[in-house]
Amino acid sequence: MTETEFGFAEIEAALERLDDESVVKRTPVEESTSLSAMVGADVFLKMEHLQWTGSFKTRGAYNKIRKCEEEGGVERVIAASAGNHAQGVALAATKRGVESTIVMPRAAPQTKIDATRGYGATVELEGRDFQAAMAHAKGLAEEDGEATFVHAYDDPAIVAGQGTLGVEMAEDLPEVDTVIVPIGGGGLISGIATAFAELSPETRIVGVQAEEAATVPESLKKGTPQTLDTVGTIADGIATGGVSELTLSVIKRHVDEVLTVSDDEIARAILLLLERAKQLVEGAGAASVAALLSDDLDVSGETVMPLLCGGNLDMPMLQTVLIHAMTDREQLLHLRVKITDAPGRMADISGIIAEHDANIRWVRHDRAVEDLAVGEAYLVFSVITSGSGHSREITRAIEDQGYEATIINRR
Repeated sequence: MTETEFGFAEIEAALERLDDESVVKRTPVEESTSLSAMVGADVFLKMEHLQWTGSFKTRGAYNKIRKCEEEGGVERVIAASAGNHAQGVALAATKRGVESTIVMPRAAPQTKIDATRGYGATVELEGRDFQAAMAHAKGLAEEDGEATFVHAYDDPAIVAGQGTLGVEMAEDLPEVDTVIVPIGGGGLISGIATAFAELSPETRIVGVQAEEAATVPESLKKGTPQTLDTVGTIADGIATGGVSELTLSVIKRHVDEVLTVSDDEIARAILLLLERAKQLVEGAGAASVAALLSDDLDVSGETVMPLLCGGNLDMPMLQTVLIHAMTDREQLLHLRVKITDAPGRMADISGIIAEHDANIRWVRHDRAVEDLAVGEAYLVFSVITSGSGHSREITRAIEDQGYEATIINRR
């Protein structure tokens, strides 16, 4: 099926098939007064990260399997995924009594691997990234001969299933001016954009990709799908490294803008959503909020709906993101102080930090540094503060006691 053949009718058919609320439920929309104040707009979060399996992917997978059943049946399915599609296929297949084998990259988060197995799939780990896992999964399907391959995005049935989310969003907020949707392979935004083209064509559709996994801008420029040999982003849910002819054609027709955001911006968005919205969202899901807060998107005076498309953030990545974002804010202060290497200096400086109600996480003595004179050393402190103002207050207090102090947080 080509883009010209794919349309809203396929989404309507998918809505009929998604009739089991234990597989796909309607997710809530919540206004964020904090984000609204930050961008001068009325911001409503579509909270699809609260979907079963923690993402939208079950919509497309379930529609695909149901459609195959209508067309002659399916006994087993094979898919490749970095994690969210894996869980969606596993749950959908198990609900329909179908065997499933999912190939995941070896670096896939352990929580997503465990969850996929928990939903009933056989998991094989292969390759360093999604593209390698995809190649292996296609090989398995070819060897099997009878299994159905469930592509993560290059399939009209998958796109139609994801489009049911667009119908929900249009019904949830009929007055919406701008919708912001993360893009990996393009299946999600293709379905949503097609739904809005039918139900609310005046709504602006904005796509967002992680900078280190962005393929759509170049694909649009060259007119054909472009792929990346390697991707590197904390937003593993949109790290596909490519789009398809199908999804690119829909993006060309129905998507108004495509932005990119850095991992720094995504990390800040994850932390902001935790603090202000009390929502734990993975990098792919937070990309829409990162775009909302970027200088590249003007939504002032509008009604805006960023899509939180996934919430499967494992604890090691959460720790990485929190440390990264707190360091950027100087809530986690790394402070280097030059001292004469004599007893009492560490206690003296630690006392100053304590007087300013900050907590020392660790301290390191550096003596073998090229720019130090004989008898000098550096003390490097890692300190929890309330933010950049507090950090600079502590630094000034240490300098007032005659020490040379430097904030060495990464920039």
